[in-house]
Amino acid sequence: MPMDFSTYLGQINDAVIAENGPNLAFLLRPTSPQGKDLVKEFRHPTKQSMRLFEGAIASPWDEIAISYVLTCAHVARKRPGEAFKEQTQLVLSFFRFFTENRGWTLPALFSILRDLRDLAFDADLHAKYNNQKSDAMEEAARIIAKAFSNCMVDRISPPSESRKWGVYYVVGLILKCYFRVKRISLAKNILRALQANDIPPLSAYPRSHQVTYRYYIGMLSFLNEDFVKAEEELTLAFYNCHIGAHSNQERILGYLIPLRIIKGYLPSDELLNRFPVLKDLYLPFISSIKTGNLSAYDRALDKAEQKLLELNLWLTLEKAREICMRSLFRRAWIASDKSTRMPISIFYVSLKVSGIETTQEETECFLANMIHRGYIRGYISHERQIVVLAQANAFPRVVERPSPFASMTL
Repeated sequence: MPMDFSTYLGQINDAVIAENGPNLAFLLRPTSPQGKDLVKEFRHPTKQSMRLFEGAIASPWDEIAISYVLTCAHVARKRPGEAFKEQTQLVLSFFRFFTENRGWTLPALFSILRDLRDLAFDADLHAKYNNQKSDAMEEAARIIAKAFSNCMVDRISPPSESRKWGVYYVVGLILKCYFRVKRISLAKNILRALQANDIPPLSAYPRSHQVTYRYYIGMLSFLNEDFVKAEEELTLAFYNCHIGAHSNQERILGYLIPLRIIKGYLPSDELLNRFPVLKDLYLPFISSIKTGNLSAYDRALDKAEQKLLELNLWLTLEKAREICMRSLFRRAWIASDKSTRMPISIFYVSLKVSGIETTQEETECFLANMIHRGYIRGYISHERQIVVLAQANAFPRVVERPSPFASMTL
């Protein structure tokens, strides 16, 4: 049965009195069924026409209900910029109530902030398509940051009912906004405040909150070239991600796979088959590493260059080329009956056969780098133009290198 505005106001009031956070969240969601009903009832609502309902229920819920109707109307008529502005008013009105209440309001807070971020995305996209300027996502980040502060300063509520239980969800939304507008440097202030306050350990929060937070910490670490921490956080994010959240797993693996390749761990066929998009991107590199085919690796780099640059992954895959070269040199060593003394010319020829145009001097330089980075155990006799290899474990496993990410930092 369709819901009219009077019934809607009554349900809002009942949810507040009963402190029913999930129900309140449902009532404030533009995509909920009552949203369409209210749009049909008012057809063309305006701020002025809706003033008749001010005072119908306790403040600020009368203002919130009015903003909700206007937001739904703008969404229905495909006016994302206006919908975002009205959702902003709804959120700011909600803050007046949120700061005076306990954690039961968190489900509603999560819902309206998520809708704010989504509407900001739509508003910016619509403006870009129409050659207009919009900073809705940046404005959304500023507003969500206020919610973060409101969660952090709860010192009155009992621990089990504290607004602090919303901290990591809100931080995840803020970081999503910062990454969207490419203002990731702003994350430092949020993370600094997070570390300086007394909140429960991350492990005590819902797993979904943990996964989102760890993913963005992993991404921040990756972009700051702290690859050890990036791999650690992304690994934890992946293994704690819900098995049904396929797109989230794919997003995490998009960065975790190249980091693991650098360490010497190639993804299994089973894993790649579960994620066809990642398989298309990474399989050419993995196949080249397995066969030591440097020219194929270079072709894969050229073909995927634009995509890798967009993802900030080009440097990572370019560095992984060393592993492919190590495979090629190891094959040359095996073909030479695993000799402990090998002419540099053998490796030079192997590069030529692989389609790499180079010189004997460059080949010697490549070998020196291989030895320095721990791919090969031995030394070069420049005078004799030979490589003296260790009798045991001349080509150690890539995973045995002590500092696999050292060569990636600038």
